[in-house]
Amino acid sequence: MRRREAGEGRDGAARAGPRGGRALRDGSRPPRVLALGVGLAAAAAVALLVVPVPDPLFDDPTSSVLLASDGSLLGARIAADGQWRFPAERPVPERFAAAIVTYEDRRFRRHPGVDPLALARAVWLNTRRGEVVSGGSTLTMQVARMARGNRPRTYRQKLVEMLWSVRLEMGRSKDEVLALYAAHAPFGGNVGGLEAAACRYFGRGPEDRSCAESAMLAVLPN
Repeated sequence: MRRREAGEGRDGAARAGPRGGRALRDGSRPPRVLALGVGLAAAAAVALLVVPVPDPLFDDPTSSVLLASDGSLLGARIAADGQWRFPAERPVPERFAAAIVTYEDRRFRRHPGVDPLALARAVWLNTRRGEVVSGGSTLTMQVARMARGNRPRTYRQKLVEMLWSVRLEMGRSKDEVLALYAAHAPFGGNVGGLEAAACRYFGRGPEDRSCAESAMLAVLPN
């Protein structure tokens, strides 16, 4: 007769002891962290579908502008809302694009509208200093904020801006998002948009600005 090994039944089949049964049950059940992550992802997906994003995103009036053939400003009339905001008819100049991405949002070309690393850094800095010193906003989130009328900064508004940002980048290229920012960002006083700012401070459009001038324009919205 063959001697039965421990844990082997009369028919020769291995029996699952208490530990083995528990391991099997645990193995067949999704980890709680994974389940939570799936739930949050599903909630975010639903929110992205139900959060309305207007199209067009901006309906701000623009100034009437008269330019010379070389791009220099001959004359302009202030917009109906009292802002110097020129029509954005040209692509964002490469020098300004490089300067604003470097200064405001280094991972702009890689994130989906929201930068988790920037948000985590903002939380760490704000907690460490006991006050809000960083918002962790991407350029896309700033576009969303401007489109929503620069509402008071609350956690709820930040969440809505994040949802808007993802929605914006789902339907627009990075260059289009950058053009929206350049066309509507505040550049001091009642000057709005890159075109008006370049003419206001340098007398002509932004396409011929030097690296130093482009860098100066990039920091003005702050």
